[in-house]
Amino acid sequence: MNTSERLPQLMDPDAPAFSISVAAALADMHPQTLRTYDRLGLVVPSRARGGGRRYSPRDVGKLRLIQHLSHEEGINLNGIRRIIDLQSELDETRHRLDELASLVRQFAEQRETMAPRVFAAGSSGYVAQGRRPRRPLALPGS
Repeated sequence: MNTSERLPQLMDPDAPAFSISVAAALADMHPQTLRTYDRLGLVVPSRARGGGRRYSPRDVGKLRLIQHLSHEEGINLNGIRRIIDLQSELDETRHRLDELASLVRQFAEQRETMAPRVFAAGSSGYVAQGRRPRRPLALPGS
């Protein structure tokens, strides 16, 4: 479970809700550290109309992860960037896999509900619909 999942899910996790001072307090960091992370591309918040940074709950979770990896695990910022990139790639791959699994399930359900059908046309142009026989039909003269 990543740190953003531990935040209360009362709002959209990607909603730009927190100013830099609030986000810094939530992440137990100095606002200047958040500015540095923004400059380095580690956590890039959205911008308000006046240009102020606005952090989402997901951003705060990422800041907490960076704090943990840096202080508790002793990982440098380049290592943290690589971890975050790999986590994003993994999340995206899982999302695509879920979408593909859903499509496969939908296809299987549709296939089960659709009975194989056979159409036959007479010399007058009449078309008749029937079910596919369980065993092959014997051809005339065989």
